[in-house]
Amino acid sequence: MICLGNICRSPTAHGVLEKLIQNKDLSEFIEVDSAGTSNYHIGDHPDPRSIAAAQRRGYSLDKQVARQVRANDFEEFDYILAMDVDNLHHLESAAPSGCKAKLQLLLSFSNEATESVPDPYFGDAGQGFEVVLDLVEDACRCLLEKLQRELSTTKTEQ
Repeated sequence: MICLGNICRSPTAHGVLEKLIQNKDLSEFIEVDSAGTSNYHIGDHPDPRSIAAAQRRGYSLDKQVARQVRANDFEEFDYILAMDVDNLHHLESAAPSGCKAKLQLLLSFSNEATESVPDPYFGDAGQGFEVVLDLVEDACRCLLEKLQRELSTTKTEQ
């Protein structure tokens, strides 16, 4: 999960998907991480407004610490999912040729008509963070369904 600073959107998506994976007892098969394309907040915990909004819905972001995307992420992960088009373009230009990871927008897995998760950072403590959660929850549920199908196919092939 990738956004600009790794303190609002991507940690929210990370926390949501991680919880959904735990609820399905799939933690040993699916790893989730998040990072930022910038180095603005390296070492910081998620924005307190993101933490509070997530907690109200039963998600924990407390253990996350912001980091920047690393070169090995493109080989370590199967999917690198950007929260918006600008960060996707940044990832595409940073990716080594022939990288393993599929670079996509998170909301490409969503039932929503929008393609980008809006950045709530400069907004107030309320609605923006709730909108992020609404979009991310939908996309993560759809993404997890896809990942479960991929896991089933992999198990069948073995």
